[in-house]
Amino acid sequence: MSRWGFDPIACCGSFMRSIGLAALALLLTLTAANAERRVALVLGNSQYQHAPALANPVRDAGAMAERLKSLDFEVVSGFDLTKLQTQATIAQFAKQVRGADIALFFYAGHGLQVSGSNYLLPVDAALEDETSLDFEAVPVDFILRQMSRETSIRLVFLDACRDNPLVEVLAKTAGVKGASSGLAEIPIENGGAGTLVAFAASPNQLAYDGSGEHSPFSSALLAHIGEPNVSITEAMNRVTADVFKATAGKQRPWSNVSLTTEVVLHKIDLNAPLIVGEASAPQAEGGSEARNATAAASPSGSDDDQLALNVLRQKIPKLASDDPIFFDHPIDFGDPAIDGKSIAQLIKGKPRFSPVEGLDKSIWEDKHCDGCHEWNEARLCEQAKNFATNDVSVLRLEHPLGTRFKVALAKWAQGGCK
Repeated sequence: MSRWGFDPIACCGSFMRSIGLAALALLLTLTAANAERRVALVLGNSQYQHAPALANPVRDAGAMAERLKSLDFEVVSGFDLTKLQTQATIAQFAKQVRGADIALFFYAGHGLQVSGSNYLLPVDAALEDETSLDFEAVPVDFILRQMSRETSIRLVFLDACRDNPLVEVLAKTAGVKGASSGLAEIPIENGGAGTLVAFAASPNQLAYDGSGEHSPFSSALLAHIGEPNVSITEAMNRVTADVFKATAGKQRPWSNVSLTTEVVLHKIDLNAPLIVGEASAPQAEGGSEARNATAAASPSGSDDDQLALNVLRQKIPKLASDDPIFFDHPIDFGDPAIDGKSIAQLIKGKPRFSPVEGLDKSIWEDKHCDGCHEWNEARLCEQAKNFATNDVSVLRLEHPLGTRFKVALAKWAQGGCK
């Protein structure tokens, strides 16, 4: 099925109309009932009070929180938190995560290890004496305990190996031995379907904060976490390769994995029917019997239809900026892979995802978007108008440039395709 200009829904419109949105409402209800429950804690600290500020952690954590929401995680997040604020946020997460199918923790900011134990540093940490670790830092083990209660799968991502001047203060002033900015290996306990712990750098080594919008590790993680039908272990292999290349071999992420099942955060059934995107509930075909059958399946009629549409609309991702969209102006999509590029630039580039479901990557990865289907501004405007008129159609299929590109096209059309 094509992900480009051809819309397969048009070929089976009568079938979709005969089903109606009442059936879709029931399908969405059943899907929600059987879905995995996913809960994430996301923390990012940049504005340290007793150490130089870090450029990227809050941006890294903010982008990760949005990405996880798009992957159906309930997200508990906090940025530039003090120790007391951090404890309160962890307490909220501890209550929410109990019994989750997948528990996830992401942290970006300063961290350190002391004699094999890892600590994360809130923004008010000073580390002036030997009691500082107990009262100012947050043990990683403490957070791991909170996310291990009655959970099946635990995923931990620590971008916390940056060069940390507070380590030297702790060593010199407090005489603490074995303190290091690099984090120590975390042993994995048995339980549930297992655990993955991913570090931005190998044990005892430092990671770069990066000179771009995100750190090398967070940038690669944002690019690969939740790729369609890609397991989390394969995603981490891709993250490691990207970071190693981006840092000229100076930084190598490292993972400790003990998963007893394959974890895929974005599953797509290539044989499943497409999502219905009708703008309003169509009249059932086939006379009074068909109409009565539809009414019996949906006693509340249009109310159920509207509910189904609202559920779909809640899944449509939002752009990071409310600015008007222009064909040749940079766009803040909220997706690091395409942020800062215009529609005109992106359609001259390469696709991020297959243009046809199930197509081998070797066939399409070196192609250019405009060459595959002769995209130009006029043809693209017609497609964009369809997305603007029928907003939930952006969810029908993954787009070669990502779903947020579809959202931007719809907004561009609403502004007159300027």
